[in-house]
Amino acid sequence: MPRKDLKNKPLVEALLELRWVLPGSSSPGLIEDPNYRILLGRFFERVKDDYPAHESLPTAGVPDSMVGHIAQHRFRTKVNGWPLVQLGPGLLTVNDTASYTWDDFQARCESVVARFVESHPAIADLRLDSLALRYIDAVAFDASKEDVFKFLRDKMKTNVALPTNLFDGPDVTPAPSTFTWQAVFPNRKPEGTVVLRFATGIRESQPVLLWETLVSSQSGQTPKIPEGFPQWLREAHDITDDWFFKLIEGELERRFSGE
Repeated sequence: MPRKDLKNKPLVEALLELRWVLPGSSSPGLIEDPNYRILLGRFFERVKDDYPAHESLPTAGVPDSMVGHIAQHRFRTKVNGWPLVQLGPGLLTVNDTASYTWDDFQARCESVVARFVESHPAIADLRLDSLALRYIDAVAFDASKEDVFKFLRDKMKTNVALPTNLFDGPDVTPAPSTFTWQAVFPNRKPEGTVVLRFATGIRESQPVLLWETLVSSQSGQTPKIPEGFPQWLREAHDITDDWFFKLIEGELERRFSGE
């Protein structure tokens, strides 16, 4: 069960991504989704009550065979609004940001995947390539003024360190100006991997530390959709939710709670 809804969410984006296998084209290097154009029309008919604002992305003008697993169309709850759904050859996503709550996002993901299955003209032949639940969060952090190693240790209980004698000379500063760290962990429930990634970056013109929590299942690990999807989604979220609150426990949780 999700622990609580934070008043000051650090969430940048919550994302469900479903990819399916695309057959090769007769032209080298190209892939095709022979059902995509039919799927696109049928899918919009089924989601337009909830996502009426259709937006063609720049990739919609590119031949489908050149944009495999890239979104071409976006369906929003209102013009420029969130949450939204994206569709492209071999790709379906559900995205949310500041308005996110788990109960709402869960219901939207289950509904969108069910409507996708209803819309696909050859669903019996569809093979999932991957299924992923991703959360990207950010906290104010200026690497020009703070040490990211100390911040991670003190605020997020994460120890990343280099030998101190690397910096015995006068020429190299021990606090990095940019930082990226990633680890991938095998997982049994749901079957797949869990990825944790930290990186310095910019959000809304302000320096931040970004962290990403990703649970993904690859081909051969993915559930049958739509019937196996709700359980997969719950299990994936159990991990992301648990890791999130364990990482922010203490000062950051109080900050994000508005205390």
